[in-house]
This record gives sequence, structure tokens and C-alpha cells, in this order.
Amino acid sequence: MCNCVPRTEAGRGVIRVRKRTSHIWPQLPVTAPRTMVACMLRVWQRGFVFAARLRRRDGPLSLAAVSHRPYSTRTAPQTPGMEYQDAICTLNTLQTNASALEQVRRERSHPQLQLQAMRGFLERAGLTVEELDHLNIIHVTGTKGKGSTCAFTEHILRRYGFRTGFYSSPHLVQVRERIRINGRPIGKELFTKYFWQIYGRLDETKDAHGGTMPAYFRFLTILAFHVFLQEKVDLAVIEVGIGGAYDCTNIIRRPWVCGISSLGIDHTQILGDTIEKIAWQKGGIFKLGVPAFTVKQPDDAMGMLGSRANEMKCPLWVCPELEEYQAHCGPLHLGLAGQHQRSNASLALQLSHTWLQRRCLPDQRFPSDSVVNTAVQQALPFKPSPIMTKGLADTEWPGRNQMLKHGAVTYFLDGAHTMRSMQACVHWFRETAVQHERKASGPVVRVLLFNATGERDSAAMLKLLVPCRFDFAVFCPNITEAIASCNADQQNFNVSVEHMLTRCLDNEKSWHLHNSTGHTKGAPLLIENSLGLAPEKRADTLVFPCILSALQWITQGRDSVLADPAERELPVKPSVMARAAPLCNAAEVHVLVTGSLHLVGGALKHLDPASSK
Repeated sequence: MCNCVPRTEAGRGVIRVRKRTSHIWPQLPVTAPRTMVACMLRVWQRGFVFAARLRRRDGPLSLAAVSHRPYSTRTAPQTPGMEYQDAICTLNTLQTNASALEQVRRERSHPQLQLQAMRGFLERAGLTVEELDHLNIIHVTGTKGKGSTCAFTEHILRRYGFRTGFYSSPHLVQVRERIRINGRPIGKELFTKYFWQIYGRLDETKDAHGGTMPAYFRFLTILAFHVFLQEKVDLAVIEVGIGGAYDCTNIIRRPWVCGISSLGIDHTQILGDTIEKIAWQKGGIFKLGVPAFTVKQPDDAMGMLGSRANEMKCPLWVCPELEEYQAHCGPLHLGLAGQHQRSNASLALQLSHTWLQRRCLPDQRFPSDSVVNTAVQQALPFKPSPIMTKGLADTEWPGRNQMLKHGAVTYFLDGAHTMRSMQACVHWFRETAVQHERKASGPVVRVLLFNATGERDSAAMLKLLVPCRFDFAVFCPNITEAIASCNADQQNFNVSVEHMLTRCLDNEKSWHLHNSTGHTKGAPLLIENSLGLAPEKRADTLVFPCILSALQWITQGRDSVLADPAERELPVKPSVMARAAPLCNAAEVHVLVTGSLHLVGGALKHLDPASSK
């Protein structure tokens, strides 16, 4: 295993604890730590050995021959010394290597180059866009709810007995979560096997292409296509990364059906700063003659989607409300909590129904196949089959409106990170928490654990959370723990620790402003003997240096999972411990973890140890 020091998304990961020093914080790095560099040197050396062995075993890696090699889903022979963590460490170099960064800079002003580059990488990996036509793809984009829509759709079709592939992003705990077969992340052995197949082909052809390698998300997209082809899935549900028109998943030429979930303002630096510009990007997944469905959208967004559908000669249908299906079958129960999931479920019903019609009854024509009427049309409700209703009820999608009860502590986890998704999160939390509080045997303390990353307007999201009436607001970066480990799945080297902590302190200030306290000074880092970035003050807000230390303080030993000896506890300042009296005396503690899917993933790593295995 590698001895790297992981960081999680937007700095999510760990900082090495150096013994016999006066504080836990080493000098804040701007780029990857030296230990990580040493790890990667070792991985690269192993990679050269691997590539040489691959060439000796398989002969020249001609593009024409690559896709016809024999393979087995039962056994995945390993090259000695190349382990799962080595693969993940190597994958992580694609976040920061110079060629990847140059790709981003070059293509930001010429977005059309993104798909051109993706096709080139796909061919270098031994795949063709023609092969992707055989994956029977359902392609889904949107701002909010696209992952949940995909999860509903995949589960329905899997219940029909089809072998499903599902590609989504981001992952919560392990990268393997992004690539699923029959609803389960592919195993470490299979991931490692297929990773080195694709990486080897790209690495050995890079000198002939200016030394370029695909960036992180592009690589994983190519890997997902390769896995689905090799594993002979009956269909693949593909979630768009960002946008649609220029997203690397959009090299798909012939999906069977497309879907668009709720649209809103997000990723404005890439997609544009108006709902019309964002809708233009999302409508880029439409294809000639391929039926597409959308949930109800704001008028400006719907107008643009209609224009894009007309431009592409693509029939576009608006999904009915979920209640309209119930007139035929009675109440529909969803496995995912939250009122907003109802539109996602309706979209999933239309996508799965249309896919089944086109796949199982190819000689018949259906209304959704029509391209004569280019106006946006209203899709009709139908009577969902028992398989569909069961699929909706049994769908699970961790990190979205998820609840975990550990004794006296109940966690409400939702990766909301846009204004609309945060509004939905607040509605879900207030409604659900009240139901639980009515059953409590005594006083309940509410705690917010929050972080936001990237260009998100965290101050605006925090304002939405104020009515939840939290007793404590706790902030921390997306760093899983302040102890060295080798969880390379949760690394990101694109943001410095210093930047992450500054962002947390800014969030703390915003919370005070929204609560009209008159205090705008930052909170200290609440670990004993730490280097405080601001003087200590008494308030209902706290800033911790990592997710684990925040959770341990919030739960005060009342969560047996966090009290596990394997979860090393960092010493907290006595003045901070004294403020925890309400947490110790409460009958129950309710903790809302939100603002970032990566924060939720880091929390789940500790709260659900099985997710890391």
C-alpha cells in the first residue's frame, strides 16, 4: 500500500500529526505534500514495470485489437505489486498534472475542443464511439436531482432483470462508487484490473500526443465505458458531470432516451450566469430523433429547452406530476425522502417506461418516437407496473436526504450545495426533525455541520438554514481526519489547507451576520495547542480542523461508532469542552450535515465504516 497523505475533495483528506510538536498543524502546503510525491514516484516506477509486462503478454496494443481481447468477470489477474491504492494514487495524479491543467485552460475559451479531445482519448484507450452505441444508454443531466433520477431509473430496470451499468459523480467515500454494476460499486479487484488496462494504453501513447493524459473525470468516464462494455451490461445509465453540451459524457451518439432534472443556477463560470444559458448547455445532450423528457422548469429555461429540442429535431416531453400516476395505481412510496424527489421519480418512470418500450417492442411506434411535432409536449401518466412501484420504493441513494440513528444521536445527511437544493434540504430537515423531536424523552439539541466548496455562495445557503434554529453551528473543511492514513479515494490537491480553513472562518462570520449577533471575528481552531487563526470568543459557533474532530465534539462520546478506538481522538481545548454541556445533557442530538457532498462523504467514512471496505 502507498504511504500517501490523502486529502478529500476541495481539500478533503488528512494532515499528518507530527509528534512532539507544539501544535497539530504542519506548515500549510500549497500543493501536494512531499509524502504524496514520494508515493507517486513509487507508483510510476511500478507502472513502467506493469506496462512492460502488459506489452510482453499481449503484444503491441494496436487500437484495432484492443477491444477484442478475452476477459473474465470472475477472475481479475493482478500484476504483482499493483494494488488498488496504487491505482487510486495514480488516478489522483490526473487531478494536478501539468498537461491536465493546460487542457482546462485551453478548453475553457474553446469548449468545443473538449469533445474533440475526449474522442481522441477514447480512441487511444482502444475504444470507439461506435462501440458506445451498443450500451443502450439512458443519458441524464440537470442541476438538482439528476443523480437521484438515475438511481430511481437504474433500480427500476434492474428489477426487470436487466444487467445494469450506472456511472455517477461525485463519489462519497470510494471512487469505485462512481461505476456500478447491478447497483453495486465494482470490486477493488475489478477496478484495479480495468484501471491498469486503460491507464496502460493511454500512458504508452502519450508521447505521440504531446505527453497528454486525460484529466480525472475524463479518465473515469472512459474507464466506466470500458467496464460496461467488458462486463456486458444490458444498459448503462449515464449521469452528466457538468452541463451537457460539452461534458465529456456527451460523446454518446445514440442514447435510447434522455432526461433533464430540475434546472437552477450552478457552475456559472463554466455554464453561464443565467438560467437560459444553463438550459442551453443542458439541452446539448438532445440527439436527433431520440425522445427526451424534462421535469417542469422555469419559463425561461423551458423556452430554451424547447428551442434546443427543435434545433436538434428531438421530441421533448414534460413529465406529469407524480400524483397523476397514482390515479391509476394508488399512492406511490419512494425510497428517497423529500418532497423534491417526487419530480425525480416521475422523470425516472418516463425514462424507464420509454426505454422498455424501445428495447422490448422495437417494431412498434410510440408517441415519444414522434419527431413531426417539434413543440414541447405533455407526457401522459400511465399505470406503473408492480415492478416499477417496487423499484421506486426500494431505491437507495446515500448522502441525499439520508438518516442515520446512532443511539441518542441522529444524523441527517444531505449533500445540498445549490440554493434550490438547500431549500429542499431545509424543508426535509425541518419536517423530519420535528417528527423525531415529538418522540424524544427530553430536550433535543440541534447542530449544523456545514462546509461549502468552489464558487458556491455559502453565505446565501447559510441564510436559508437560519430558520432551522440550531443550537450550535459547526464548520470544518472537507478533511476527513487530522491523522495520516492511506484513504487515497478522498484526495484532492487543487485547494490548499490554508484556503479551506479561511473559507470555514468566513462561513462562521456569515452565520453570525445572519443571526444578527454583531460579532464578526473568526472562531479559533478548536484543538488543544493548535495555532489559532483568530482569538477565541464565546459564541454558538465553532470551527474544527477536520470532520472527525467536529463529529467527536458534537457527539461527546455518545456515538459508539465514533468512540471506536480506531478513531483516534484529538485533544480539544478545555474552554471548548465546557461549552458542550448542552450536548451532554440533551436527551437526543440531531445533526444536519450539509453544504457539500464531499463533506457528507467524509462524515459517512466515519459514521458508516462499512462504506470504506
